[in-house]
Amino acid sequence: MAPWSGFWGGGGRSAAVLAGGTPVVVKMENPNWSISEIDADDDEEEDFLPGAAGKRRRKRKNAKQITWVLLLKAHRAAGCLAWLASAAVALGGAARRRVAAGRTDADEHDAPASASAAPSPPPRSRFYALIRAFLALSLLLLAIELAAYVNGRLAASAAVSFAALHASWVRFRATYVAPPLQLLADACVALFLVQSADRLVQSLGCFYIRLRRIKPKPPSPASPPDAEDPGAGYYPMVLVQIPMCNEKEVYQQSIAAVCNLDWPRSNFLVQVLDDSDDLITQALIKEEVEKWQQTGARIVYRHRVLREGYKAGNLKSAMSCSYVKDYEFVAIFDADFQPYPDFLKRTVPHFKDNDGLGLVQARWSFVNKDENLLTRLQNINLSFHFEVEQQVNGVFINFFGFNGTAGVWRIKALEDSGGWMERTTVEDMDIAVRAHMKGWKFVFLNDVECQCELPESYEAYRKQQHRWHSGPMQLFRLCLPDIIRCKIAFWKKANLIFLFFLLRKLILPFYSFTLFCIILPMTMFVPEAELPDWVVCYIPALMSFLNILPAPKSFPFIIPYLLFENTMSVTKFNAMISGLFQLGSAYEWVVTKKSGRSSENDLILLSPKDGNQHKAFSTIKEQQSMPKQPALRTESGKKYNRIYKKELTLSLLLLTAAARSLLSKQGMHFYFLLFQGISFLMVGLDLIGEDVK
Repeated sequence: MAPWSGFWGGGGRSAAVLAGGTPVVVKMENPNWSISEIDADDDEEEDFLPGAAGKRRRKRKNAKQITWVLLLKAHRAAGCLAWLASAAVALGGAARRRVAAGRTDADEHDAPASASAAPSPPPRSRFYALIRAFLALSLLLLAIELAAYVNGRLAASAAVSFAALHASWVRFRATYVAPPLQLLADACVALFLVQSADRLVQSLGCFYIRLRRIKPKPPSPASPPDAEDPGAGYYPMVLVQIPMCNEKEVYQQSIAAVCNLDWPRSNFLVQVLDDSDDLITQALIKEEVEKWQQTGARIVYRHRVLREGYKAGNLKSAMSCSYVKDYEFVAIFDADFQPYPDFLKRTVPHFKDNDGLGLVQARWSFVNKDENLLTRLQNINLSFHFEVEQQVNGVFINFFGFNGTAGVWRIKALEDSGGWMERTTVEDMDIAVRAHMKGWKFVFLNDVECQCELPESYEAYRKQQHRWHSGPMQLFRLCLPDIIRCKIAFWKKANLIFLFFLLRKLILPFYSFTLFCIILPMTMFVPEAELPDWVVCYIPALMSFLNILPAPKSFPFIIPYLLFENTMSVTKFNAMISGLFQLGSAYEWVVTKKSGRSSENDLILLSPKDGNQHKAFSTIKEQQSMPKQPALRTESGKKYNRIYKKELTLSLLLLTAAARSLLSKQGMHFYFLLFQGISFLMVGLDLIGEDVK
């Protein structure tokens, strides 16, 4: 069946009437429409018949044309319905496979690390128990309300006792339940308004930057070295670090991209910091480094025997090498990042004649942003983060959180700030906050991109977000006394404490989860406590619209984005609480899974066209086209789709509240709860990301 392109699409292919009013026959073949004329000469003669006969024949001809147009529209509608039906069947089949497999997020890894090791039972989740309690309470209240609803339509003699019981419950909830619930709702609404105002101010700041075309400019760009004097121009010594751990999918392309940076080879050294515990992965990465050493690249391979401190420990160990003192700057790229050849030329010159500058951060772009719905929604979030949050903070206050990669640090700034520390799971934010307290300034370059990958499975994305939201709370607890005692300006201290940490890292996940996942469903069972429509619909829609502006091509996904952000509030709230109170999962570190998607074609299109670039990427393509050595596949390396119990339980809670809202005819609340419940259901059944069959 032909693809559906809209009920009112025009064009030569879909026209049912040719120029001059010629009737046509539309042959509905797959995949193209074919149009042929019939009796053209006779029809043209009919158009010139005089009197009533000509009018009748023209009306009859027009009726035929309208019939063919309607048939064409019906065919397209049938194609659309068939596509929706097939999508629904596929979705149902995927859901059935998840339930049949029975794997949940409470399970341990798919296999123990060794044959002798037995998986230990997962700890009981208090957060999950709390959600289940709310679900049980909502089901009980729904049963009471349904009974009262049915009781009103029965004979009074058969329902006196239940009516008295229900009246007692109504008095109790109005006196004791509704006031504290309304108070909590009002507090969350106030936090919601404050955070929305902050986001609106940031968006206006971004608009001002674009309107005035404000852009950080280096004092002087890197000039090409003189053939007679290779030391001419600004080419300081740069150390390039690539920390990695068991990332055999991406090591080749990242090493190739870094080794082909357009910088004098004598002035930069590449450190491949391999923390892999898999022997085959270690051998593959070491062999790749040796290949590049043979081509003349200055690259070394480092592997730690004692793998402590995760990424921060890896970077700290690398900075302790004796030759580091010969370098002035260090550029850091995670294993899945592929910098353009001119990356150093566009970042390092900002340090010239600017001794107070400690960090230059580039933005990320994504090779797989259109892979599935999950990556599209992530792209919206991160586009707003870089385009608005990072850029506005960089322009107006010269401070933002280091993103951990695609950045260049002045080594003196790292040393002055105390170096890398392993005390949290967000070592990048940790070093940025300490450098800011020491008075170092940061520059964000929105026009300098470095391509990388987005997590394609919900499991990987969920673990990444857990680390990103538990780490800031760990850091806040540790550095709050230092922020109060440091010698920076008072407004900078206030920005760090109230905006950077409290509002954007603590309040945001707190009110998102509490307001939309707990309070809103509860108000359906306690109607004396109310949430107005503008809280449920209008302001969230406005905030989603602001979030999606940096990624305008993603506008069709504005509603899924709004629902998904509320769905992710469960993971973010859980991570925030565990980091703030140092619970068991606060220091969990899981390397985000990579798929190893190549991006050399995009890099060639986006980079300046010159001979060196084409030569560089011909080398990359050659390296990536070489057959990889087979890696040992174990049972623990397999991927599975799972059922996420917290999200699934919350979906039942929201759908129960939606059913209750029907009894009181609250239209706006019903639709929000219904679609939000479906969103939780899809995420709970792992239907939003990669489908592993």
